[in-house]
Amino acid sequence: MAKPTVNINNTIRATEIRVIGADGEALGVIPTSKALELAEQQQLDLVEVSPTAVPPVCRIMDYGKFKYQQSKKLQEAKKKQVHVEVKEIKLRPKTDEHDLMFKIKHVRRFLEEGNKAKVTLVFRGREITHMDIGRAVIERFASELQDVAVIESQPRVDGRNMFMIVAPKVKK
Repeated sequence: MAKPTVNINNTIRATEIRVIGADGEALGVIPTSKALELAEQQQLDLVEVSPTAVPPVCRIMDYGKFKYQQSKKLQEAKKKQVHVEVKEIKLRPKTDEHDLMFKIKHVRRFLEEGNKAKVTLVFRGREITHMDIGRAVIERFASELQDVAVIESQPRVDGRNMFMIVAPKVKK
């Protein structure tokens, strides 16, 4: 991923630019050379803020400090980001009661961790003719989890598999 480049000082190509001073007041549209002189007098940089505007908007500021603040904002945004994984659990139409409850317990744990779960029911051989049994198993699974989960994707068939996606309920 290429980082967006910002034109500063002598890399600004426009002949006339709209300048914003170091304290935030608008200095108006002035030639680039004069704006560079103003920035040098204050021992600051001329940074292109909005290159697509007509004329381009530049600001007199400390570019090093600006870059540092931008990186800090990015770090804060990354900290607050929530990474949700989709964990998969596989069942069969003939999965026994105890095994089903065990898998429900696993999915419940995934949901409590904040992850989503994909419940896949795999049909083998002639089991595909008994879709109603498979649908009953997957609906039972959903009803057991209704207190902690919301069904994000209703059960649907894809080839020999029936699957649904469950997500954790939003905490208030």
